[in-house]
Amino acid sequence: MLRNPTAEKLRDMRLKTMADSFINPEPGIEALSFEDRFALMVEREWHAKKDSRITRLKSNAGFEMQASLEDVDYRKGRNISRKDVATLGSCVFIQQKLNIIISGKTGSGKSYLACAIGDTACHHNYSVKYYRQSVLFEEIAMARLENRYGRFMGSLKKIHLLILDDLAMKSYSHEEARDLLEIAELRYNRLSTIFASQVPHDKWYDLIPDPTIADAFMDRIVHNAYIVPLDSNISMREIMAQKRMKALDMLNQDG
Repeated sequence: MLRNPTAEKLRDMRLKTMADSFINPEPGIEALSFEDRFALMVEREWHAKKDSRITRLKSNAGFEMQASLEDVDYRKGRNISRKDVATLGSCVFIQQKLNIIISGKTGSGKSYLACAIGDTACHHNYSVKYYRQSVLFEEIAMARLENRYGRFMGSLKKIHLLILDDLAMKSYSHEEARDLLEIAELRYNRLSTIFASQVPHDKWYDLIPDPTIADAFMDRIVHNAYIVPLDSNISMREIMAQKRMKALDMLNQDG
């Protein structure tokens, strides 16, 4: 008789999975001791909450694409190894407050790798936010207009891993350069950032109009960063398209 009221109390405490397990126990579970039954209920609730948090972290990150380190291509000429990926996938760089700089020409897979590392960070319970550079500058401009620039910049100081994609696509204005420096200052030795760009990082200095800002920005992001220069003789977009077509052909054959 106490089962329904107990389940309602569990749900009231946001323990929905435990409540469901309590109301609808698996066949044979009654043969277990109370401690073992309770342990199984707690285990299921723990996994449910963990999965829910990961889903929420991924949604908040705003990744441009679904990506996984398990699907990284290691073919010859890409200039990346399983050891490199294992190092980045451990997320130790986040614990150490280090950055990652990924460079490579269009289609080399730099955005995919950045999002895959971000995805793994979510699984490690870190908050992540992905921005294309153009979108970031649009949000900063809007924040200025609405007198919430400080609040927006402050929000970037709360994110464990910030991903800035398509960096250094053109020369920066003085205002854009100051904004980038502000972000670098806020996160320096506190939080980690992934910078992805078609342009090698040693060319970024020339795109910043003020040498003083350029020196300060580069000093705060390069000396404490993993440098990952990707290369590929074939576009990774083409490779992924080929994989999708192959999977579709196999599905059609099975059908």
